[in-house]
Amino acid sequence: RISPHKMQTATPTTSPPKGKRTSALYGLPIAAASDDCASMADTTDDLQNRVLGSQRARLMSALNAVPRRLYVRSPTPVEPMERLSKYLGGPDIYVKRDDLLPLAGGGSKTRKLEYLAQAALDEGADTLVTCGAVQSNHCRLTASAAAREGLACHLILEERVKGSYKPDAGGNNYAFALLGATTEVVPAGAIPEAEARAMADLRAKGKKPYWIPGGGSNELGALGYARCAAEILAHAEEAGPFDAIVTCSGSGGTHSGLLAGLRAAGDHTPVHGISVRFDAETQAGRIYGQYAAAAQRLGLADAAKADVVVHDRFVGPGYSLPTAAMHEAITLFARLESVFLDPVYTGKGAAGLLGLVRDGTLKKGQKVLFLHTGGAPSLFHYQPPPVTGPVPAAPAVRPRASPSRVLSDEELAAVYGSD
Repeated sequence: RISPHKMQTATPTTSPPKGKRTSALYGLPIAAASDDCASMADTTDDLQNRVLGSQRARLMSALNAVPRRLYVRSPTPVEPMERLSKYLGGPDIYVKRDDLLPLAGGGSKTRKLEYLAQAALDEGADTLVTCGAVQSNHCRLTASAAAREGLACHLILEERVKGSYKPDAGGNNYAFALLGATTEVVPAGAIPEAEARAMADLRAKGKKPYWIPGGGSNELGALGYARCAAEILAHAEEAGPFDAIVTCSGSGGTHSGLLAGLRAAGDHTPVHGISVRFDAETQAGRIYGQYAAAAQRLGLADAAKADVVVHDRFVGPGYSLPTAAMHEAITLFARLESVFLDPVYTGKGAAGLLGLVRDGTLKKGQKVLFLHTGGAPSLFHYQPPPVTGPVPAAPAVRPRASPSRVLSDEELAAVYGSD
């Protein structure tokens, strides 16, 4: 079967000759592998750099051995969040803008769908079937990938919070229909039965459906974020390394893929996963399973359980349910950095970032990267009310006519409460 976008497929490539440099990652230079790098090292630092270069080259070789669609053609920006950093008085915070990824509305699932949509096409599928919550970013992007490839799409929407589904809702729900997907709504916990039924019904109609797990999170989808890890490392080679990375931790493919890519490349930057649904123990177990599977696929034999760090205190009363910390984070990102977050994922992820700065986990003098995984379309469905009271703004980094002042601790408490 020939896809309408056959020319956008990245096919496996052979490894370059030893000693040659390759630009496997969107044209960025990648150090070439060398089996005898130790013999060429003049110093301990030189040896370490050559070993790391060899590991990163092997990571890219492993990633490029798996065919994918070419939705992502260049690295997403890494931007300094100068005003937010100054406001918090802690580390220098940067944001990787995966909210700007291609496919309708952008977001992290685009990276996973490069691999998953390719696998579907390789199997001759004509319909993508997946699941998610009623305002699922993953469902929006799966429907977008299907539209891009000329495939049908069926979405199973799980009402995780009773009464949360509204047929006429905006946000992602509107996008589902706009992109041509069909939908069905099931109660919490009913996904396995709905999946089996939908796949059987489609096959009975002569269709060739391909099942994509929630969030696109399995060992294949996680490769998208192993590739993102390579982007981060390429940026670090130019601008200096990060001391920590903070990301949302939901279905798990983003969190686990980042870990697998970093560790396979010999990088040990801590990755702090901010859970948006499960307790830390449950989520850590879910992440480790995907991390170990993806790491093995990338040639990393030992995926350490200690690599998986999950913080669960920012979930609040439950998945998608609002918290004061989430409201604050969404307001601060909008007013200080002109960046939109969503209340279900990135709003709580950013609340975790703020919390880790305030409790001293992330310290002044460090460089911290926040991974913005997208989700802004759902912001306009939920419409969480902005924080009221004094505008939470730090002094401008550049002089301006009427600089805002820093709020005192007492004023902050009055606006946000003790949380």
